[in-house]
Amino acid sequence: MYANLAIIAVFAFIYSAIAGRVERSVVTGPILFIAFGLICGPIGLGILDIEIEAVEVRVLADITLALILFIDASNANLRVLVRNVVIPRRMLLVGMPLVIALGAAVGWILLPGVSIYELCILATILAATDAALGKGVVTNQDVPARIREGLNAESGLNDGLAVPILFVFIALATGRSGDQSSTSLALSLVVRELGIGLVVGLGLTFIGVKLAAWCQQREWFSETWTQILVVALALACFATAQSLHGSGYIAAFVGGLLFGHLAGTATHKLVHSAEGFGELLALAIWVVFGATVVGQTWGGMTWPIVAYSLLSLTVIRMLPMVLSLSGTGENLESKMFLAWFGPRGLASIVFIIIVAGYHLPGQSTMLQVVVCTVTLCVFAHGLSANAWARGFGRRRKSLNAG
Repeated sequence: MYANLAIIAVFAFIYSAIAGRVERSVVTGPILFIAFGLICGPIGLGILDIEIEAVEVRVLADITLALILFIDASNANLRVLVRNVVIPRRMLLVGMPLVIALGAAVGWILLPGVSIYELCILATILAATDAALGKGVVTNQDVPARIREGLNAESGLNDGLAVPILFVFIALATGRSGDQSSTSLALSLVVRELGIGLVVGLGLTFIGVKLAAWCQQREWFSETWTQILVVALALACFATAQSLHGSGYIAAFVGGLLFGHLAGTATHKLVHSAEGFGELLALAIWVVFGATVVGQTWGGMTWPIVAYSLLSLTVIRMLPMVLSLSGTGENLESKMFLAWFGPRGLASIVFIIIVAGYHLPGQSTMLQVVVCTVTLCVFAHGLSANAWARGFGRRRKSLNAG
């Protein structure tokens, strides 16, 4: 254990020293993290001997995703988001269901050994996008604010929306839906997950911010413990909602939106330390993913699995999203940009771990597809992010100037 910790800690130190240079290059942090895990893992040098249970990976990924969702939402410009709410609304309410439907249809053709409900589960897992992997785009000032906020809102909310849909299809696949119809089951799960998530996220954040302000006025704050404030509040929102059978992802995201609104100009200072903690957790997850999953799983890939994964990155995600944005006034490049930057990552990993607990017949195929898609996303979206964002920003500025 200590040898593993020492190797990862040294790598984290070296990366932290060159992170600024990496962020300006075509290579992203997650690409390096997975590559490091592969090189040092069992199929590489073998110096990382990591044995970690699925439940431990899920907890680590859950905590990381919740923290990143809260931070990204805190940094969001709520006024810009409200003015341009049509973009995330269309992508979530129109685009996401179409992505799931198209994903299941393509799977029916390419993955004949998987049942229809399992294909729906797979399509739902891959409909959830990763706020962490998309961070390089949503924080890039070259990208117009409405596009950045639209992507941020979509990636923050679709994870929470995907959870009840996922459980509906799991219930149907395992025959546990009882006497309820799939429609009534879906509606009850969605209402419960969203309702509890919204109430917990908004309620805890409002109380937390007001309590912190009251303590600050009395000069009870400690400079050291102020850095823990956002981390604790984000995890409280997530864990409380989850324990009440609501959506912790929704709670973390809406809590972050309210926190950024109430904290105002103090937001950046308060979330700065939490961002570093979130990045460190993400580094650990991607190193473990590279060392323990990627190398072993990729060895058994078949051409239908790779083909489905490539289509998931492109046609299955992009076509429905472009169609959903019709009539919004966005030009074709804006629609393509919004459609492309929906990387699959931490949420998909968490979801496939959840599904693994039900021991479905098509579980092995679903795992291979998810691992293949997530790995391709890390590289494809990472390598294209900075170049397209800069070019997109320049073209938008010249268009507006003209």
